[in-house]
Amino acid sequence: MFCDRCGEPAAEGDHAACAAARALEPPRFCPECRRRMKVQVVPAGWSAACVEHGTRTG
Repeated sequence: MFCDRCGEPAAEGDHAACAAARALEPPRFCPECRRRMKVQVVPAGWSAACVEHGTRTG
């Protein structure tokens, strides 16, 4: 598994800053395959699409 903000392996390093930033930002990387996702932010929320694993919303 990977960090969905920085793309680095989730088990390595400290991701406290990533977790804090994710409270305000959509994910940038797919947590399953580390691919960069296509992100769209709208007033009602966001959607992020990975070509392998589909769309996530928030």
